[in-house]
Amino acid sequence: MKRKNIGSNLDNFLREEKLLEQAQAVAIKRVIAYQISEEMKARKLSKTEMADKMRTSRAALERLLDPANSSVTLSTLERAASALGKKLKVELA
Repeated sequence: MKRKNIGSNLDNFLREEKLLEQAQAVAIKRVIAYQISEEMKARKLSKTEMADKMRTSRAALERLLDPANSSVTLSTLERAASALGKKLKVELA
């Protein structure tokens, strides 16, 4: 039995399998969806109210809050942040 990944870390394994970027995108989306959802709870905003504040449909908000849906635009994130009285911060690292 070959054990080439014994002692390696998850990032190295995902990089070797060419899955690291996809896994990072999904993780980032999950964090963003969680933060928006928690902020909505703190402000006692329903999904309908949040969608109205964002000037979008409830279906679009559902996609934004879906942790498995990693396709989201910066425009949508900006509208969500603004609706919550927050600013969107994006940076390259």
